[in-house]
Amino acid sequence: MGKLKVIYNRIYNDFLMPSRLKEYEKIIKKSIESGYEHITFKDYYKKLVNNQLDNKRYFLNRHDIDTDLRTAKKFFEIEKKYGVKATYYFRLSTLDFKFMKEINSYGSEVGYHFEEIAQYCKDNHIKSATEAMLNIDKIKEIFIKNIQNLEKKLGFKIETVASHGDFVNRKLGIINNEITNDKELRKKVGILIESYDKKLMDSFDIYISDKQYPIFYTPINIFDAIGKYNIICMLTHPRQWEVNVFVNISDNLKRIWEGIKW
Repeated sequence: MGKLKVIYNRIYNDFLMPSRLKEYEKIIKKSIESGYEHITFKDYYKKLVNNQLDNKRYFLNRHDIDTDLRTAKKFFEIEKKYGVKATYYFRLSTLDFKFMKEINSYGSEVGYHFEEIAQYCKDNHIKSATEAMLNIDKIKEIFIKNIQNLEKKLGFKIETVASHGDFVNRKLGIINNEITNDKELRKKVGILIESYDKKLMDSFDIYISDKQYPIFYTPINIFDAIGKYNIICMLTHPRQWEVNVFVNISDNLKRIWEGIKW
């Protein structure tokens, strides 16, 4: 794909694309009509390890709230309309405690979308994976402090987490879940799973992620998966479903500035 086409697609996705929330509602409706139980990551994992899946159809709806709380709240309203549950992973930059408490009270799940390795490297101008790993113990302590502070403010336990992929991770070739590879840390903090754990991922019949216009879904369209696969995990990001001009401009400028400072 040519550079001009890539630029156009990004501009369209961020500033011109019509809302896709009606499409999201159609996904919920079709999955319900096809007999799927919408389940949170923590509840699904507990069934998985206790051999309680019972050959039922499950739909795990994972929302990574990288940006745009407004659209995240619209996801939630659609889910409440149909009485389904989902899992929301919040970054430190997208925390909304009132909203997070509402999600938890409803019966959906609030998790932590963590990025401590990337953030530490940006804050300390670390430009190599080797240097990052030399500081991994400090980074783990920051992670522990962050998640414990979140739980204190929320008033409930965070049981699952999801690694966020930052441009720094891609540049250094190191992923944030190097932190959660530490079993003792998980035990200390009380983390059941990280969303990319092999046992969890291997249990899905298919894992589908949303993508930027014009692809929308990978590896296949979600509508083609519903009814064909019994256990579906779908990853969504608010940015791919509705344009929020101010938020997208702000996030793009932040990314540029972080790149300059780093």
